[in-house]
Amino acid sequence: MKIIWGIFKRDMCHATRNVIAVIVSMGLVVVPALYAWFNIAASWDPYGNTKALKVAVANNDKGYKSDLIPVRVNVGETIISTLHANDQLDWQFVKSDKAIDGVKSGEYYAAIVIPKGFSADMMTLFSPDIKHAQLKYYLNEKINPIAPHITDQGATTVVNTIDKTFAKTIAQVGLDLASSILHYSQSPQMAEYMRNLNGNLTTMADTLSGASQQVTSYSQLLGSANDIVDSTGKLLASATKAGKQAQNALKQGKSGATSFTSAGANVTSSVNTALDQVSSAFDQVAAKVNKAFDAIGKDSDTAASQLTTLSEQVSSSESLYDTYITSLNHMHESVEQLPDSDSAKQALLEAIDREITLLEAAKGDSQKLAQQLKDASTQVTQDTAAAERSRKEILNRITSAKQSISNVRDDYATNVKPKIDALASTVSTLISQTDSMITQLSGTADDLDDVTGDVGTNVTSIRSTLGAIAKKLDSSAATVKELITKLETGGNAGDGNSDGGDGDNDASSSDSGESDELRALATANASTLSTLISAPVALHRVSVYPIANYGSAMAPFYTILSIWVGAIILCAMLKVTISDREKAHVLGLGDTLPRVAGPSGPGNASRWGLRLDHEYFGRYAIFALLALLQGTLVCLGDMYFLGVQANHALQFLAVGWLAALVFSNIVYTLTVSFGDIGKAVAVVLLVMQVAGSGGTFPIETLPKFFQMLYPFLPFPHAIDAMHAAMAGSYGNEYLLDMVYLALFLIPSLLLGLVLRKPVIRLNNWVSRNLESTKVM
Repeated sequence: MKIIWGIFKRDMCHATRNVIAVIVSMGLVVVPALYAWFNIAASWDPYGNTKALKVAVANNDKGYKSDLIPVRVNVGETIISTLHANDQLDWQFVKSDKAIDGVKSGEYYAAIVIPKGFSADMMTLFSPDIKHAQLKYYLNEKINPIAPHITDQGATTVVNTIDKTFAKTIAQVGLDLASSILHYSQSPQMAEYMRNLNGNLTTMADTLSGASQQVTSYSQLLGSANDIVDSTGKLLASATKAGKQAQNALKQGKSGATSFTSAGANVTSSVNTALDQVSSAFDQVAAKVNKAFDAIGKDSDTAASQLTTLSEQVSSSESLYDTYITSLNHMHESVEQLPDSDSAKQALLEAIDREITLLEAAKGDSQKLAQQLKDASTQVTQDTAAAERSRKEILNRITSAKQSISNVRDDYATNVKPKIDALASTVSTLISQTDSMITQLSGTADDLDDVTGDVGTNVTSIRSTLGAIAKKLDSSAATVKELITKLETGGNAGDGNSDGGDGDNDASSSDSGESDELRALATANASTLSTLISAPVALHRVSVYPIANYGSAMAPFYTILSIWVGAIILCAMLKVTISDREKAHVLGLGDTLPRVAGPSGPGNASRWGLRLDHEYFGRYAIFALLALLQGTLVCLGDMYFLGVQANHALQFLAVGWLAALVFSNIVYTLTVSFGDIGKAVAVVLLVMQVAGSGGTFPIETLPKFFQMLYPFLPFPHAIDAMHAAMAGSYGNEYLLDMVYLALFLIPSLLLGLVLRKPVIRLNNWVSRNLESTKVM
């Protein structure tokens, strides 16, 4: 490695020793970049600059007009008008003689001559003898190899324009004829006649429809009456049955009302008896209280025992209040079931509620009396003065309780009992009246039952007759309306059979549909429809991995080509072999090698440690450095000077660097191994790769030989990798191409390091013979 580095350092010193050497070194780096940039810039947008290509156009068309198509057709004039607005080429509108002569002299690249009968020949499409309309196209193919292809594109544009114009013209004529027919059918005279006829027919149809509706309404009215009769019969039958059930219920109601009246009397008697017993019981309690308190001073224990017994007796009487309150609540629930319209209902409910309130108050007095008696039983043995106060309070409570009982009895006698008696009387009267009414209703229902059956039968017969009449009227109205529709839509051409059956109606419907379609076409935008007919399909382009412009598309080819050219220039300008003087200096042997080294040539200093591989890599180092500079400059110039598309700039540079190393090593190895013959081989490889790399034309369009050779050339893989770096990579496409490109170093290094040794003597012998010619 030290020897290789020493050779490289001496080479760098020699290359920068003086101004001329620096200029030449810079030139070696810049010239390949200039080669690529000029070619890329020149092809940046070649088809965008075709406006300067002159193409002559001569129109001799006389046009066409016939009785079938009353519109004058001149396709040639239409073509000229279209080309005036087309800036794809520099169209020159001249006479036919000048156009042909201009093509011969080179003034025009091509000429298009429209013959006299061009429109007439196109219109033979409508005659039995069809002629193919032809344009005369004159082309000067010697001026430029690419120009004919560009002008061919222009001629194709003209042909496409003619095809579209012809189709559009025919469609326009057809639509105009349809529109004329429609306008004639809508003239004022025809419109007035149709209005009168339609008015009369409309009146007739309305009259028929109105009569049908009246008949239908009358039938529906009779139907409603029949429903009423049926419902009445069922209602009467139901009423008869219900009447009998009601009579049975009323009999039970009478018995219940009587029971209710007697029950009310019994309740009143029971209430009075119970309340009188409670009142007299309170009188007895008062007497026993006085007796008990009188015995306090003599026998307090006996008095306390008597008071406790009285407290328990008063407490046991509370159940009487509860029983009475429960009875009143049941009565309250029964009264609530009466209808709200009953005037006695609310008054009775209020009286019962007030009675319950009074009983609750009386019950409370009894509870308090029992508690006071209980409390007094404990006080009589402790405090005589307190016992005397308790006697007064107990007597007062007994008086209050007796008054509550008296209030309950009086309120019951004054408010509750009269209302219960009144309710019982009202119920009895209502039951009697209802029984009489049901008896009368049952008799009436029996009389009407036979009548409803006869009426229902007659109504059904009349409705059937009216329904048939209504259908006939509707059918007549529909026929008149259909005739009106045909006249309005202009589809009355086939109405001669309008009195037929269903088949005629179907035919009329078909005519009406065709008339609607004709009207829609005739009233639509004729220009838009004719344009659609002439070009029914539009091409929508979707770019996959889009390239910005043609210059960017060609950049990989010219960039890779320039890197190979740079490698050839390096081998042409720099020495690939090391002189004996340089070997001696590197080895530290002075200015010359010892005599034992033999004649000058590769490997003659191997005995001092300078092997053949040292010579190979030592001198190649400067070639590799200059090649990397070439690749870096051309790639950076592509991206930032010309503006070539590069979605992945670093990958773009990496392709340039790898290509520079591979190409420079291949050319260097060929030159080192075979001398000038190796340089010639490098040029031959360049020519083969320009034709067979697929950089310009798809590889599938090339001859079979190049298609077979394609995978074994480095150009295609370098160009594909650069394309992937510019527009994007599909999967591992970029990496694979880089690997394939790097693999070309293997045979190159094998030739330079291994296979080179056997051919060194052969190469020296060839060189001596070439030099002996004094020419080569």
